Amino acid sequence: MLEWKGIAASTGYAMGSAYRLPELPAAVKSAVLSYPGSKLDKQEIDKEADRLAEAVRQAAQDIAAWKREAAAAGREAQARIFATHLSLLQDPEYIGEVTERIKGEGIYAESALRAVTDELVALFGAMENEVLRERCADLEDVAGQLHAKLHGGDTPLQVRLTEPAVIVGVDIPPSLTARLDRRMVLGIALEKGGRTSHSAIIARSLGIPAVVGIRGLLSAIQTGDEVIVDGRQGIVITTPEQSTTESYATRQREEAVAAARLARFKSLPTATADGHAVQLAINIAHPQEAEAAREVGAEGIGLYRTEFLFMDRSTSPSEDEQFQAYRSAVMAIPEGSAIIIRTLDVGGDKAIPYLQRNREELNPFLGYRGIRLCLDREYSPLFKTQLRAILRASACGKLKIMYPMIATLKELRAASALLQEAKLELDEAGLPYDPKLEAGIMIEVPAAAMIADQLAKEADFFSIGTNDLVQYMMAADRMNEAVSHLAEPLQPAILRVIDRVIQCAHKEGKWAGMCGEMAGHPLAIPLLLGLGLDEFSMSASALLPARELIARLDYAECRRLAQQALQLESAEEIQRLAAEACTPNVSLESE
Repeated sequence: MLEWKGIAASTGYAMGSAYRLPELPAAVKSAVLSYPGSKLDKQEIDKEADRLAEAVRQAAQDIAAWKREAAAAGREAQARIFATHLSLLQDPEYIGEVTERIKGEGIYAESALRAVTDELVALFGAMENEVLRERCADLEDVAGQLHAKLHGGDTPLQVRLTEPAVIVGVDIPPSLTARLDRRMVLGIALEKGGRTSHSAIIARSLGIPAVVGIRGLLSAIQTGDEVIVDGRQGIVITTPEQSTTESYATRQREEAVAAARLARFKSLPTATADGHAVQLAINIAHPQEAEAAREVGAEGIGLYRTEFLFMDRSTSPSEDEQFQAYRSAVMAIPEGSAIIIRTLDVGGDKAIPYLQRNREELNPFLGYRGIRLCLDREYSPLFKTQLRAILRASACGKLKIMYPMIATLKELRAASALLQEAKLELDEAGLPYDPKLEAGIMIEVPAAAMIADQLAKEADFFSIGTNDLVQYMMAADRMNEAVSHLAEPLQPAILRVIDRVIQCAHKEGKWAGMCGEMAGHPLAIPLLLGLGLDEFSMSASALLPARELIARLDYAECRRLAQQALQLESAEEIQRLAAEACTPNVSLESE
């Protein structure tokens, strides 16, 4: 028996026979292909350019079909990946450059495709940003599709499972996942990847236990070998002993029992044991994800990230296109609940090339992003178009608007002025909207937290974005392992800032919510309750465990606990206090 440590990518346990993915054809993954003979003549060059164009057309047709299938099945994370692949097929810096190489160098389409792909993979692979590094997987996958089409074939990898199995391999291209039968895949174990890799995202969207980033795994596993995937601890066990198999079988049964127990909370209101009520909402990035609010019994959507409507395309979406997206989300949520739509938050790790031309920033997280871009004279018309679309959707259901990256009162007032202009334009056009629509702000910049008393007089509500707030407060990049111990939400400084923000909101009769990962943290929930947080917005998978936890807590005890935590001197002390006093047997790994 061997135990391999990797990265926990998708929770759960899987046991069964391994199915080792076949290697990509050598021609697809090799360096620049070498064809005999001298350079091509003009007629041959034109023929090669036509071959490439036809391969692009066929590949785009396949990928568009996979995207529609994923979207129809509610697998939005997977659908967005295919949208990225479609954009690559239209990208002048990729396919356009391949065509230029064919014409300029007089080489075969395969050679030009491989050369350009290798150069871009080297460029993205050297970047520090993990999201941008993931473009390497996109490029290789699309190159494989095109190579197969150039040779008149189907997709480069074919997998035919005859019985349920655990998929093992170097990585899984998204084009392959489109053809995998979920019922036949017990688990996934890969040598490459991280928490944000495409394979991890897809595994989570499909509910498949997965561990990625396991170096050397394939040296010790073959098709047919027995394997266990522990998606909670990030462990893969090959040729397990009987006692280990029995232990994990017990864990699987316990997990099934826990799932059944949590299902009881779907239709229950969110309240502590002594009757203090709060709201639990979910975060979404696409209108079709709004259906998840019904599935888990959410009391609303606390964050709709609209920037994904603007990504993987060459121009911004029209007002009508945005209106339809926002309207469909509003119509999908449970009756009586609300959806909070965050305005465009481009920048940081969410780059949109057509909105950020000629802007190479040394530190994009501290740069031209969020409301700063939207209030720029160049982009304010685009911002107002989004505001009009949101306002129009507010006539279809309960909707609220939220501005990201607010740091000054001046920015809030400027955004409010544009919202008022958008209302007047809709009045002139005779288009309906909710005149009482609430407009709130994200508290994610320390400066906003420090003037929360002033902002609370003019904002209708606060939503604390702890993902950015923590890293800005602690001056610690949350993706940097060397300082990850500082990017901890239960730091004394973070709790004190959250306390201040909540108290400032309540003083003005406004409510305060949270839409960062901290909202679903099992150790943080008792403290946030005690500080008076009114709304918790989290991933759909975290909602029912959070509701069950809250039902076991006593609000008066949480208030006492929170005041005690505010006096402690370290994150470790705060963690121990929360774990011992309110959530026994819960640790940070339980998130």
